[in-house]
Amino acid sequence: MPRRSSLKVGISGIRGIVGETLTPQLVTTFSEAFGTFVGPGSVIVGRDTRLSGEMMKNAVFAGLLAVGCKPIDVGISPVPSILIKTNRTDAVGAIAITASHNPVQWNALKFVGGNGLFLNRYEAQELLDTYHQSEFALVETDAHKAVARDDDPVREHFAAVLSYLDVETIRKRNFKVVFDSCNGAGSTFTPRFLEMLGCEVVGINNVPDGLFPRNPEPKPENITQLCETVKAEQADIGFAQDADADRLAIVDEQGRAIGEELTVSLAVKHVLSRKRGPVVVNLSTTAIVDRIAEEFDCPVIRTRIGEVNVAEAMIAHRAVIGGEGNGGVMVPAIHPCRDSFVGMGIVLQSLAENGNTVSELVAELPRCFMVKETVDCSTEVAHSAMTSLRKKHMRDAQVDTRDGLKITYPDGSWIHIRPSNTEAVMRLAAESPSAEKARDLTRRFTEEISSLC
Repeated sequence: MPRRSSLKVGISGIRGIVGETLTPQLVTTFSEAFGTFVGPGSVIVGRDTRLSGEMMKNAVFAGLLAVGCKPIDVGISPVPSILIKTNRTDAVGAIAITASHNPVQWNALKFVGGNGLFLNRYEAQELLDTYHQSEFALVETDAHKAVARDDDPVREHFAAVLSYLDVETIRKRNFKVVFDSCNGAGSTFTPRFLEMLGCEVVGINNVPDGLFPRNPEPKPENITQLCETVKAEQADIGFAQDADADRLAIVDEQGRAIGEELTVSLAVKHVLSRKRGPVVVNLSTTAIVDRIAEEFDCPVIRTRIGEVNVAEAMIAHRAVIGGEGNGGVMVPAIHPCRDSFVGMGIVLQSLAENGNTVSELVAELPRCFMVKETVDCSTEVAHSAMTSLRKKHMRDAQVDTRDGLKITYPDGSWIHIRPSNTEAVMRLAAESPSAEKARDLTRRFTEEISSLC
């Protein structure tokens, strides 16, 4: 029997295990609903390298064609490239076929508006209503369009990033870079991008065959091969991406993973040193960002989890930089989306301008200790568990209930607990100036949540 918990429907689109709850019929029907939602016009369709991607893509085409849309097949493509292409062409929307950091048996549809942003929760609800009502704008045979193809999905994306960077300064350093794309969407495009920046490139796990050699989430425990290769190659830096190439993790010149939170921290410091302005991050992102912003007398705005929440706040507040602590750097001057390529470029430019090593850049950042944990919890139980947690801890220090429960203590320590948007788990992130306090907060709340789930 299919497990209900393996299908997630929400602000992040629809995501599930292929062959269990994520079927061609479901994909086609959701694509019909999306085509009805955005109306007739061109819809960009791209995917990561998962083996199920070709099946999913053809099911998407069927749904879009049925309601009079013209699919533009961009093939295997980084998600930020899909978003930027949508924004800079006449497309009425896009569908990205990727389960991002999830294991290979998962896949997903991520829905994009004509502005190149993922649907927000109101738009996602409208799409979901269209799906449930099943009143699709089906067209007669003579209104069916042909599928078109675009063989250079990164053209607009890379042009925008390169125009933002000081390319000549980066090229003069002739960095030696090791990259690990997890055989995902970045496999083909990352070496091309780094070579544009004059880098000597060493690739591992860069065959776009969808056979992931590691867990796609670029957390320190999953990128040990990259750490070893950076050290063996005596490289200046290592970069790791997830399967759809929107998240970036960094390894320093000594072969040490610095943690995804510091990807955004390094980008924020570099950008604010050149242009001051608001910073937007989500509730789970490290407080190091706040301390960096204080140095430049810049405000920090925090949002609910979800890329579109950060993106819309960046636009509303005219932010100059932001992102999410999972390695998602967002630069609105290019496009307000998570983008591993602009993250790579910013860090390389910072190294080039300052003449530092990665470890020296990290040593200049304020110091905090973060612990992240997950607890298995079905979608059905998560809501009642969160209600219990809020009731019990509402009077604990400073409480924020916009997205789950975030408790901030007088010493600057905090913990954020929320149901995942993409998996049947509760996510915990705790941070403190004290490593012991961060571990203690995580342990205490993990035990409590386990008893509720």
